[in-house]
Amino acid sequence: MRQPPEYFPTQYWHRLDDGRVVCDVCPRHCRLRDGKRGACFVRQARHGEIVLTSYGRSSGFCIDPIEKKPLNHFYPGSSVLSFGTAGCNLGCKFCQNWSISKSREIDTLGSAAMPEQLAQTALRYGCDSIAFTYNDPVIFMEYAVDAAKACHAVGIHSVAVSAGYMCDSPRQAFYAEMDAANIDLKAFTEHFYHKICSGHLAPVLDTLLYLRHETRVWFEITTLLIPDENDSPQEIDAMTRWIADNLGPDVPIHFSAFHPDFKMLDKPCTPPETVKRAREIALANGLHYAYVGNIFDQDGDSTYCPGCGRNVLVRNWYQLGEQHLTDNGHCQYCGYQLAGRFSPRDHAFGRRRIPVHIA
Repeated sequence: MRQPPEYFPTQYWHRLDDGRVVCDVCPRHCRLRDGKRGACFVRQARHGEIVLTSYGRSSGFCIDPIEKKPLNHFYPGSSVLSFGTAGCNLGCKFCQNWSISKSREIDTLGSAAMPEQLAQTALRYGCDSIAFTYNDPVIFMEYAVDAAKACHAVGIHSVAVSAGYMCDSPRQAFYAEMDAANIDLKAFTEHFYHKICSGHLAPVLDTLLYLRHETRVWFEITTLLIPDENDSPQEIDAMTRWIADNLGPDVPIHFSAFHPDFKMLDKPCTPPETVKRAREIALANGLHYAYVGNIFDQDGDSTYCPGCGRNVLVRNWYQLGEQHLTDNGHCQYCGYQLAGRFSPRDHAFGRRRIPVHIA
């Protein structure tokens, strides 16, 4: 089996007349002198090019339910091999995975697995999919793309869990190999993205529009609601109206509750009522599928048929319960075709979390 390279060549960059190299993967466009790393930490200028320093290296592997990504309409009840690397191209003050995404220690990448090893591991454990998660796969796109290709060769789906902060050309190459995605729409104001995430809103909306209108990738949206920052009824109303008007009513949205972490320890936890209210606003604005996260609410976790309004897929956290869907996603009460990707399944993976060591 091949060993991870110390440096992996990349494609999306250009040189400046002053000798610096500009990374063109994301809108930050980091301008780097030789030896310097970008804001993401894992892309580095070396001998007049940009190389990836985390190819084949991971911060760990785990088998999860697909609903944990969260994806509620992508082969519900299936299992997914999850892994990430280190670093991130945004600077969210509230990051709830900061020990990985903000790591500047090579030791974080202590687990090694080349794309073929990942595919064979997913196959061996009976996973339907592999997920690039924990930190944003945009920054290690070459590794993710090669892993997705290796997985497709053995019948395993590929899932990207991303903030969607990416430029156009690499976005096309990246999502050409993805079967599903969950896009973290962090807020619906430029002020929030600039002040709290060190980024911009427009590129994320561009990614959502691209996925909806130019790809066959199944995607869902997640928004973490932070008290007094992005949780006002007015902002949720504007966000969900934009989704309904521009992406259509069948894109599921997940509203999650915040807990204090990283550099945002002064904020309280999000009240459950705020999360439930956001779901109600989304449904009132015509979205067919709106969910809650990080709180216990079986109604808000479950899937309802847009045709007859009946509960067709009961969820208790990540545990699936009573189901009233056909193998291909039709409502057994009224025959309505629910949006998503479905397949026959004898049993659901459940709420388990299985750490995996790849030799």
